[in-house]
Formats: sequence, C-alpha cells, structure tokens
Amino acid sequence: MVAAIVACFVIGYIVIVFEHPLRLDKTVPALLMGAVCWALLSLGFNAGTLEVVNTEGEVFNMFNSVSGHAQEFGHAGAHEVAEEGFVGTLLHHLGKTAEILIFLIGAMTIVEIVDLHRGFDVLKGWVRTRNKKKLLWIVGALGFILSAIIDNLTATIVLVTLLRKLVPDREERIWYVALIVIAANAGGAWSPIGDVTTTMLWIGKRVSTAGLMEFLIVPSLVCFAVPFVIASFLKPFQGNLATVVLTEAEEEEQGRLLSSKTMLFLGLGMIVFVPIFKTLTHLPPYLGMMLSLGVVWLVSEYIHPEEDFTEERKVQYSAHKALSRIEMSSILFFLGILMSVAALETVVVNGVGSLRAVAESLRSVIPNEDIVIVVLGFLSAIIDNVPLVAASMGMYDLGTHPIDARLWHFIAYSAGTGGSMLIIGSAAGVAAMGMERIDFIWYFKKIAWLAFVGFAAGAVTFLVIETAFNLGIEH
Repeated sequence: MVAAIVACFVIGYIVIVFEHPLRLDKTVPALLMGAVCWALLSLGFNAGTLEVVNTEGEVFNMFNSVSGHAQEFGHAGAHEVAEEGFVGTLLHHLGKTAEILIFLIGAMTIVEIVDLHRGFDVLKGWVRTRNKKKLLWIVGALGFILSAIIDNLTATIVLVTLLRKLVPDREERIWYVALIVIAANAGGAWSPIGDVTTTMLWIGKRVSTAGLMEFLIVPSLVCFAVPFVIASFLKPFQGNLATVVLTEAEEEEQGRLLSSKTMLFLGLGMIVFVPIFKTLTHLPPYLGMMLSLGVVWLVSEYIHPEEDFTEERKVQYSAHKALSRIEMSSILFFLGILMSVAALETVVVNGVGSLRAVAESLRSVIPNEDIVIVVLGFLSAIIDNVPLVAASMGMYDLGTHPIDARLWHFIAYSAGTGGSMLIIGSAAGVAAMGMERIDFIWYFKKIAWLAFVGFAAGAVTFLVIETAFNLGIEH
C-alpha cells in the first residue's frame, strides 16, 4: 500500500509537470492526488497493513492501537479510538494547510482591491527615463522591493503590465520581463510574505521574520544584483528606447482614480503590517491577514474613486469584484499539493514518516546538508517549489533544526531563487511566460546562465555569512 501511495504521488506530479503538453490545468491532478493518497492511506490503516505517525511523533496502526485500548474500552471502542487518532492526524494537517490558504486568499484579495482602484498605475510616474540601462535597474529594483511586499507573482504581473506601457516593442520588452523574474524571485526569498514557500516556512514556525531578513537580505540582494550588473553590459540594454517612454501628463491623470494613491499605500501598508501583528500578538499570521483585509475592505466601501461616483459604479471597485478575480484554482492547487505531501509525511516507512526516511537516506548518501539544499534549488527550476519545501519540512525535525536554523534559511533561499533558472521554475516565470509568450528555449539560451550566476553568488554569500556568524558565536 505504501508503494501505491508513492506511485499515486509520482504519477500525479508527472501530470502536473507536463500540464502544458497535456492541456490540463494542474489543479486537477493536484486535487485528485491529495484525495487518492489519503484514501489509500485510510484503506491501508483500517486494514491494519499501514502504520501512521501522528502529530506527537507516535507511530501506531489499527491493531496495536486497538490492543492498547481494548481492555479499557472494549474491542469496538478501541477501534473508534484508533480511527479518531487517524482522523485527528488528518485534521491537524488540514488545519496547517488551511492557515496557508487563508493567508494567501487575504493577500490576493487586498492586491486585487488595489488593482481595481488602479493603485499600481501610480508606479508609472516613478519611471522617468528613456535610457535602457537605467530603466532596467529601475524596474528591477521595483521588482525586488514589491515582491517582498505583495509576493513575487503579483509583482511580476504588475511590472509586466507597466512595461507594456513603457516598452511597446515586444522584442525589447521580453528582455526586461525575463530579468524581472530573477529580481522578483530574489526579492521574495527574504520576506515571509514574498513567496509561497517562505510563507509556508514562516507559518510552519521554521523561520521568523527577523531571522529571514537578517540572514537572507544580503544573499538575495547579491542574487538580484549580479545578473543585473552583467545584463547592463549586454547589447539589449545599450542606448535609449526608440519611442517616448513617458505618457502625456493628461493621459497619466486619466489613468488614475482619486483613490489610486490611497488604496496603493493602504494595501501595501496593511500587508506589511501582518508580520508586525504576529510579532506583537504571537497569533498566527492568517489572523493578521484577516485584520488587514478587513481594514482595506472597510476603506474600499466608503472611498470615492471618481468625482461623480454613483451607487451603480460602486460594484466596479468593490471587494466582491476583487474576490471574483482572485485565482481560486491556485488556492485549490496548493490544497491538493500540501495535503498529498501531508499523506507522505504521515505514512510510516522504517519506523518513521516516509519523508523523514527519505531525509535519513539522503544523509547517508550525501552527509553535507548544504549540498542537498543546493540540489533542491536546482530541482525547484524543474519541479514546483511548493511540494519541495513542503517535503523538506516533513523531512527535517524541529528538534534537530529549531526555528531560524541555518537549514531553514538556506531552504528558503534555494527554493525561492533556484526557480529563476528556467522560465517554468517559478510562479513569476510562468506568469511572465503566459503574459508575453516567452519561449522556453529562448529563456534557456539567453537568461538561464544569468539566473544561475546570481543563484550561485547568493548561495556562496549566504554560506559565508552563516559561517562567520557561527564562528562569532563560538568565540
């Protein structure tokens, strides 16, 4: 039965990887994979052929659980106790997954409310150059900063939309878009709200906000800066843009609403407030995101985007409209992926959870954990980094690697930035690929080496900083 669960996961994952050739939304195999894995696990447990590990690390199956409680509750009652233990484990994993999903729904809704009020159009006024090299650094810096606040996927979408207005020539524009993918992924790696994987590690109490910023902001800056320095000397970024970059002031004003600036700064501010809320209250991040969404929603109900604002126009800028625009398919994809990984984490192999067994096997083959995590970074360019990070959280114990341990910081960096090496390796890359029809081979030939150099430079910087920090503690 363990083989069947693993086979289900592998087959489902292969279908997800080849979603484009199969023309099948990756949410479908993810949901099927999550449900079938738990169904197989339940069948095996109830038949007594599978053992599971609960949230306290206790290993049990139907028979040894029944024998342990049979004298106290009777045979039928002992069966109920065993089933309750299994269901309790399932509910625990569902609860941890729901924390991430609620957090993401809140963040995505806030961003959509800001977008409905054309808040991101304000960014156009910040770009006042026709020089290609300067424009590269301006949009790159915006990508790095914005991705740390509104996540790398949303930052990429916003900046690609902005570039369409600044660089009409698609052949010139795709170079900027490809470099934005690198900047956005690097910026998302050092923020707990900048990437789904760092959010998972943060909510799972593997990293803290202060720990991420302290140890990852410099490596992330290096990962962003090195490719941009090299790109500055490449031919596509020499000279000036052939067309006028800046729009007329009148057209610029027409593109904004009375509420644009207010909603932009309120939305970004309330998202940044979430880690502060967690630090002050010690409550889970999703509660802070609920509070932030409530505040933004409240303001959006009473603010006037236009001079002659009628009740009929109100629906166009409402939170209800924003909720209809968020990608629920992505939320359901994460649900399927995280629950299927939870099933692998729960099923027992060699006396421990199967993911923990994989970690022990890797440790025996590759004793250096840093090498394992670098490999994870390369894998994240091919395989979605969400299940990779979810698996790593199940592979390594908080007892051995407590919060803000070097391992978790390096996983956050590698999984977050390694995906830049291929256009399909990150959510930001996939979004850019879809919006600008960027060819996989073109990106591989022109951009992959820049992303690799940045990833390697940042990884070396991280290891140097961590080594120096540990030596300082020892002395």
